[in-house]
Amino acid sequence: MSGGNGRVALYLQDKHPVRDGMNYVRYAEERGFEAVWQAESRLVREATIPLAAFAAVTERIKVGTGVINLWTRNVGLMAATFVTLDDLAPGRVLLGIGAWWEPLASKVGVDRRKPLQAMREVVEVVRRLIRMERVTFHGEFVNVTDIEIDIVHGNRLPRDIPIYIGATGMKMMELAGEIADGVLLNYLVGPVYNRTAMEALAAGAARGGRRVEDFDRPQLVVCSLDEDRELALDRARELVTQYLGQQPHIMKASGVDQSLLDEIGRVLTWPAGPEEIHKAMRLVPDEVVQMITASGTPDECRAKVREYVAAGCTCPILYPLGDDVPAMIDAFAGGQF
Repeated sequence: MSGGNGRVALYLQDKHPVRDGMNYVRYAEERGFEAVWQAESRLVREATIPLAAFAAVTERIKVGTGVINLWTRNVGLMAATFVTLDDLAPGRVLLGIGAWWEPLASKVGVDRRKPLQAMREVVEVVRRLIRMERVTFHGEFVNVTDIEIDIVHGNRLPRDIPIYIGATGMKMMELAGEIADGVLLNYLVGPVYNRTAMEALAAGAARGGRRVEDFDRPQLVVCSLDEDRELALDRARELVTQYLGQQPHIMKASGVDQSLLDEIGRVLTWPAGPEEIHKAMRLVPDEVVQMITASGTPDECRAKVREYVAAGCTCPILYPLGDDVPAMIDAFAGGQF
């Protein structure tokens, strides 16, 4: 059953080589996908380099970070990077920023103190810089004096680069509703989570003098699609297990029973080896996999994506777990779900 023509986007992490990703993005563009979002979460793949590669081999599809963190690039570098991407793909660049996660942040020397205040300052200053303003700002986290994107020859016009906040917790969700151009809803949560998120977004949007209906709400959705249903579920189970065991912010938001999370947590810590992951996988039943991912046959995957859209997602961003990425793209071509 089709839900008619809807928006749909592609999410790439580090499962596939960058050059394969370039081919997938070209194909997604041909099949009517509106955007590709590149992850930058673990210490595995920086996001903006693949985005430049994707932009260089396409004409229309938007390219976004899903998401970079707000701590490791200063605001000048962040703004200059995205203005440079806009030079390559004018009007097609989406800037997704998140607050990162523990224990990774502290392991590389980042103190995630007061992430809401830090996000507020970074978004304000980066937005002003990509509008080609000259900026002086002295906050708690951002301190800049008389800076601008210093283009001598080229496009000095304000750039159309919307800023999306990648939010999982409800305080960051409210902040996104207040100050961002859109929110990037996380994956490995159930549609029930979205209802709570919509309330927080609405509260933040009201503070910013806006309505949540006017606010873009794309959402990452893990999609493990295969005609072999058991294979699809097992493939998703591995990813689900890793995230539930190692990323507290997702664990907390997932809606999964706390006793199961505790059990997984006893087996799995970050970083975990294959042996621990496979041991913990045996604890995760099919129902949990299907609660927080779109996994199974093509029809099952499309039905689950419709649930996320019904719960407030404006554009599913599909993370293909299978090796046959074009098959997943075909299953959702033209936003048919």
